[in-house]
Amino acid sequence: MAKDPLAEAGFYFDELNKLRVLEPDVSQKTSELKEECKEFVNKIGQFQKIVGGLIEMVDELAKEAETEKMRAIGARNLLKSVAKQREAQQQQLQALIAEKKMQLERYRIEYEALSKVESEQDEFIDQFILQK
Repeated sequence: MAKDPLAEAGFYFDELNKLRVLEPDVSQKTSELKEECKEFVNKIGQFQKIVGGLIEMVDELAKEAETEKMRAIGARNLLKSVAKQREAQQQQLQALIAEKKMQLERYRIEYEALSKVESEQDEFIDQFILQK
């Protein structure tokens, strides 16, 4: 089989019979690679758009989570302050109860003393009336 002298010199004819310096196989593979590269670049662009959207969504969720976290911290602090207020109020009420108990005990003792004085006076009056 005789070799084409143009092919040996590195010149080839394509399907349109144009003179080319690349072999038809290499030229075809180069074109295919070029198309695959374009597709790859398009897919990478789409991927970047998708990832960008995902990042935005995650950022929004992070902001919402941070807002809810701050609300929860505020609510927890409010509950703590309410609990402290209740504890202070309970202590005040217990002190008031103790004070009222002491006052009640004083009144009871005073009542007993006055009752004793009354009975003594009643007895004195009865004796005084009987003597007359």
